Amino acid sequence: MDYITGEPPLDALPSGPSERDRGWARLVSDILSPPVVWGALALPIAFRDAPSREQGLSWAGVYILMVCIVPIVYIAWMVRRGKITDLHMRVRTQRILPFVVSLIATAIAWWTLRAMGAPPVIPLLALSSFAQIGLMALITLVWQISMHMMSIASAFVTTGLLFGTAPALIILPLVFVVAAARLKLKRHTFMQVIAGTIVGLSVPATLILNAAL
Repeated sequence: MDYITGEPPLDALPSGPSERDRGWARLVSDILSPPVVWGALALPIAFRDAPSREQGLSWAGVYILMVCIVPIVYIAWMVRRGKITDLHMRVRTQRILPFVVSLIATAIAWWTLRAMGAPPVIPLLALSSFAQIGLMALITLVWQISMHMMSIASAFVTTGLLFGTAPALIILPLVFVVAAARLKLKRHTFMQVIAGTIVGLSVPATLILNAAL
């Protein structure tokens, strides 16, 4: 592990825990990956102020399509072409172009949601995602921090601010589970996990509190 860049040598990765020991950690990382977490978060937020189920689904659909599906399809295509090692992008330098694609797609989502007349909280969700992705892209130029922790921490603080303490407390244990999984897989150091958490907590909290929704 390169503790300056946080980029583990590819040939060093198998020396970690056995496949059986890592099974639960891989499952957690897949189920609670950033696109899944953000996509799941978009649904209750879209329905919160929606006058109808159809309208809520349309707002959530735009967010999920552009912010979650488009980037993961692009990454999968790059994996198929051999340009990216795996869907979780364990090599830091391979993350830059997917971040650019994500930023463009998320900006389109923000603009589209505003054009659709969605309540302010829906475009704000896209803006929060854009800000987090942009900050992660800048950090990734020199250091690889945890996107998984960014997304689950973001879901925790966003849920707390928009829906109250009780729903947030349901998500809180998942923050620790995801952290344990990423450390178990040796995809990040402890400080990279903490840094991803800080980004996930601070960006949406700042935007939501300033918007006073």
